[in-house]
Amino acid sequence: MDGNALAKETREALATEVAALREAHGRAPALTVVLVGDDPASEVYVRNKHQDCQKVGIESAVVKLPADTTSEALKAEIDRIFDG
Repeated sequence: MDGNALAKETREALATEVAALREAHGRAPALTVVLVGDDPASEVYVRNKHQDCQKVGIESAVVKLPADTTSEALKAEIDRIFDG
């Protein structure tokens, strides 16, 4: 099995689906990630997801909050994202 070829084929199929969704609904699907604190491994993971999204036309955003963010502040940020 050629993993690179399979990944390319999967990205192309997903890009086609994303384009169809954009055409049907007037906007692309989107991913917003909320990172709380500084975890280098999480930042690498999220950066890779952002790059993957760009390759297929999915909008992507990252919201970084400090490690001392309260549950209430986190919930307020999530509410803001959904309301926006």
